[in-house]
Amino acid sequence: MSNKLTKTIIDIGLSEKDRKAIAKGLSELLADSYSLYLMTHNFHWNVKGPMFNTLHTMFMTQYTEQWAALDLIAERIRALGEPAPGTYKEFSKLTSIKEVDGVPKAMDMVKYLVKAQEATAKTARKLFPLVEKANDQPTADLLTQRQDIHEKTAWMLRSLLEE
Repeated sequence: MSNKLTKTIIDIGLSEKDRKAIAKGLSELLADSYSLYLMTHNFHWNVKGPMFNTLHTMFMTQYTEQWAALDLIAERIRALGEPAPGTYKEFSKLTSIKEVDGVPKAMDMVKYLVKAQEATAKTARKLFPLVEKANDQPTADLLTQRQDIHEKTAWMLRSLLEE
């Protein structure tokens, strides 16, 4: 028996090049999703004002859904044979979402979350052409679900800003 470690071959119908490129895009989506999760949870903890109960409850619903999505995205990256990023350092390099300093007023929190939801939807959408070309249906399904959720959540948050 050889002492050499053998490289495990992943043969799921995607080229290595496509798998790596898709995993890179999913890593960016994971970073945006984690940044959005953290922002939403922070705002849940710190919201105040006349809309406290509504926003506190809404933010909790949103961050709970986002938390579950993180695992789905990371597990898809792993199924493609790549390591999932999992540190603040990695996420900060990969995310398109800017951190918010301090504790904004309640309606400013809503505005920040609209932008972060939209950014996350755009990150998912940006990856879709590659996924479609590679014929990667599981990732396409994941991206479609994430786009739907982020676009719907952005719409609901924008509705709060209407006069």
